[in-house]
Amino acid sequence: MKTINRLYLGLLLAPLLAVPVWAQQPDTQQPNPRTTATSTGRYDQQIQQQVTKLLGSKDKWKGISATTEDGIVTLQGSVKLYIDKADVARKVNRIEHAEGVRNQVQVEGNVADAELQSKLADKLRYDRIGFGIMFNSLGLKVENGVVTVSGDVHDYPSRDSAIAIVETTPGVKDVIDEINVLPTSGFDDDLRIRIARAIYGDSTLRKYAIDPQKPIRIIVDNGHVTLEGVVNSQLDKQLAGVRANSVPNVFSVTNNLMVPGKKGK
Repeated sequence: MKTINRLYLGLLLAPLLAVPVWAQQPDTQQPNPRTTATSTGRYDQQIQQQVTKLLGSKDKWKGISATTEDGIVTLQGSVKLYIDKADVARKVNRIEHAEGVRNQVQVEGNVADAELQSKLADKLRYDRIGFGIMFNSLGLKVENGVVTVSGDVHDYPSRDSAIAIVETTPGVKDVIDEINVLPTSGFDDDLRIRIARAIYGDSTLRKYAIDPQKPIRIIVDNGHVTLEGVVNSQLDKQLAGVRANSVPNVFSVTNNLMVPGKKGK
């Protein structure tokens, strides 16, 4: 069970256009799997030379310095974006004989958590339009610049796209990825299409189909359906649940749709 409550984007940005909106980079990378013996420090100079060359190859890493001891590289300094911090650590960890990386690089700039969350929510709620956006439901939490992204997506490109948006947004200090990529299933794919047609094709609910963010999100996992998002009324919420339940081979439906002004689900 996830411990982070979902945040619905529309509640942050627009009452009637809400969508529930994601690999934390640890300060110390795991030991390089290519290194089988405990480092004695005999490769430190060689590693340091490679790291120095790497840091000098990109302007975005010019503010980073490095030291190497017993095969462990410690990175310090600052960068403009979190993605620059994450990328340099990944590349250093791939250097031959490097045992691991202590990533102590700081991300420049400060953005208030509420502002950062609003910016990210605005970007994420429209991410992957035309690529099954209605089958993804993501949660977003920001605390001291650390962004946690959670929820469910139907494929890895959706997960990667969401993480990329967060990593490249100014003000993000760190990223915790708690996104669940649902298992590949032809059965579930068929259900997704049929449930979407049943809900968005309903004469009363058709108004939600014209919204590109697709406010009613449909999560299908081994035949079990969860509806997430925000709708205009309790009637619309109930009707969406009825339409999902009407699709053959649906095992269960959990209706988590929210209505503005209503407490709970």
